[in-house]
Amino acid sequence: MYDVLVIGGAGVDSTVYVPELPLPYADTYAVPPVVDRIGNTGSGVALGCTALGLRTRFADLIGDDPQGRLIREHLAAKGVDFVWAPSAAGTRRSVLLVGPDGRRTSLFDPRGVPGEVLPRELYLRPARHVHVSITDFSRHVYADLPDDVPTSTDLHDWDGSSDYHKDFAYRSGLVFLSATALADPAATMRHILANGRAHTVVCTDGPRGCLVLTRDADVRAFPAAPLPGPVVDSNGAGDAFVSGFLYGLLRGEPVQECVRLGSIAGAHACVSEGTHENPITEPVLRARAASS
Repeated sequence: MYDVLVIGGAGVDSTVYVPELPLPYADTYAVPPVVDRIGNTGSGVALGCTALGLRTRFADLIGDDPQGRLIREHLAAKGVDFVWAPSAAGTRRSVLLVGPDGRRTSLFDPRGVPGEVLPRELYLRPARHVHVSITDFSRHVYADLPDDVPTSTDLHDWDGSSDYHKDFAYRSGLVFLSATALADPAATMRHILANGRAHTVVCTDGPRGCLVLTRDADVRAFPAAPLPGPVVDSNGAGDAFVSGFLYGLLRGEPVQECVRLGSIAGAHACVSEGTHENPITEPVLRARAASS
């Protein structure tokens, strides 16, 4: 029995540290060394949950290519139980432009193949919780998941209307999303709750904290956790938040404590380079939670 099964969302990030964002046009910029690292949302949740001591399985479609090998080797080194099938389009890629204040712009290459699906034997394993990334093929797994298995997803910068995200928004029990593209986050959260299976919706908003809506309470605001150091790179903060929240959820903590643990994990991600290079560990999370 796994604690968490993560479906979809592995990739490779090429991180470029730029002098400012948005980047004004110029023919050439001299930048610090460009680094290829493991990235994308499923990797972040799987690595974060594993670092927090949760028994985690990660299933995905990736390329049988150098980028896929980077992913497999990194996950194996970190103790993540990763199973995969080859995607004809190759491994997902992102180019991340990161400014001096840690903010980023992501250029995402999803490498999707219409009709490609994850083999059922890779994800039909007993798990206490299933987190479904918004890779296109992942939407097909909902029909195979038992009704009594809790599910979550992260809609990221959904605008509240794009059809692509709706299967994930309406078919998951716990929904995370970002306020980045939302004119009225509370209205979108209420819409998700009214039209789907969700019992909890969490909308993160960077240094402004997050909003939480549950079926037994209206929208509540929670502050962000203090940063443990200067911001270096905000990539991966949202995935770290999800892993910290799931850690609390699987320990039976109330939603406000899950938010606090997620916020501490997200703040930790902002003070180190890369997307998922240094996920917070369980002892550090518990120590910071105890002192805050």
